[in-house]
Amino acid sequence: MLNYATDTMIYLGALLMVFNIYGFIRFARFVKGLKMWGGRNAVLYVPIVLLVLFLVGYLAVAFFGSPSLTVAGILFGGSIFVFVMYWLLSGVTQRILSGEQLEAKLMAAEESNRAKTEFLANVSHEMRTPMNVILGLAELELKNPGLEEQTRQRLEKIDESGKHLLGLINNVLDMNRIENGTMTLKSNEFCLGESLGQVSAIIQTLCEEKGLEYTCGRIPPGAQGRYSADELMLKSVLISILDNAVKYTDAGGSVSLQVECTGRQDNVRTLCFTVSDTGVGISEEFLPRIFDTFSKEDAGFTDKYGGGGLSLARAKSAVELMGGTVRAESMKGKGSVFTVTVPMTAVSETCCDAPAAPEEETGLAGCRVLIVEDVPENAEIVQDLLELEGVKTEHAENGRVGLDAFSASPPGYYDAVLMDLRMPVMDGLESARQIRALERPDAKTVPIIALTANAFATDIQNALDSGMNEHLTKPADAELLYATLKKHIGKARVGRGVQVND
Repeated sequence: MLNYATDTMIYLGALLMVFNIYGFIRFARFVKGLKMWGGRNAVLYVPIVLLVLFLVGYLAVAFFGSPSLTVAGILFGGSIFVFVMYWLLSGVTQRILSGEQLEAKLMAAEESNRAKTEFLANVSHEMRTPMNVILGLAELELKNPGLEEQTRQRLEKIDESGKHLLGLINNVLDMNRIENGTMTLKSNEFCLGESLGQVSAIIQTLCEEKGLEYTCGRIPPGAQGRYSADELMLKSVLISILDNAVKYTDAGGSVSLQVECTGRQDNVRTLCFTVSDTGVGISEEFLPRIFDTFSKEDAGFTDKYGGGGLSLARAKSAVELMGGTVRAESMKGKGSVFTVTVPMTAVSETCCDAPAAPEEETGLAGCRVLIVEDVPENAEIVQDLLELEGVKTEHAENGRVGLDAFSASPPGYYDAVLMDLRMPVMDGLESARQIRALERPDAKTVPIIALTANAFATDIQNALDSGMNEHLTKPADAELLYATLKKHIGKARVGRGVQVND
């Protein structure tokens, strides 16, 4: 009985050792295939040689020796120990490789994301450059009072279509920013009534053009006042939803905007904005997908009403970024109701309180602006827009020429600098930095405003970090350009003690 037990352990140990040798051979080939050891692959076969010697010892004991139960147990235990070590080694190796593969996939995803962001940035820049020419020329011609009516109508259609395309570009960029986590909230103090008035002015015009009735309800006492939040993002969300309501409501219908305060906690108020329309409505089946990217209920609707399926998806993402929610209720043929709920920090109960730092404005007539722009057509359009306001302009074709022109001018000669970012020889960022570093009294105070097709958050931050006062994107919005120049030229003149023009 004792001999049977010892023989069983010896032969089972030998078989297990054969399996271990086979496993270590496979492991050595696997590691060699990874090329982790370079020219030291021979070390991988050392354990295999030792295990073969161990197997020879097994067979010698089995055929020529008479081992005791203790010796047989030790030998069998050695085979089990080697098997366990092989199992652990394989498991650890697989975990390490899985981790490396996961890390490689993560790096590949990050690289792909970076490449996508860079691609969108380049596409945005390349698309905005010709859009600046198209919209700029259309806007300039529309300001001509002697324009024939038919020509005016055609230019208005060009302008509307161009702005629609620009809106699609902005929506794509905003969605990319939100997906990448690069969209950030900017907190500024504003009057809710004034902001809704600006939104309503835009929507009122759209409704009048389409023959719709637009109403904006009075702000109840609980919601009135000044708030600290991202005003631009809030207005963008409301305009997107209202524009969608106008788009899908036929002539004779109505669109409305209502606001109320639905909650308070300390100085944080929960404001609820409700957009209602009497439009075509949304089917019950499609309603859950209304905020999905590129979602369209019916291809025929797209042909009739337009739209790329991005505005509502972008609005929902922006609202969620602000810590709020948005929901939709609708019935086919009965219209829709969109409800946006956003928490915002209340600053005061009324809008009549003056801001802590009032902004001085000045007339633009007689001001001199240096336009640093490498595309002649873009520079010509901006010059024409500014000359309509009585502004004197000079053009520099790149950042180096702009820097030299400013350096050679007497102090106070230029009231502002409009700076493109992407230019040959010297870009706008470096030019702005070197202007700010000049040893002259106006180098630190002259307004430098980025006017560029580079519209990403990093572009805005880079512009501000280089010493620029503000960032405007192409195509140039004439009224926004005028307002921005007035604001910064006025502040610069007040800082120098110069009389501000009315």
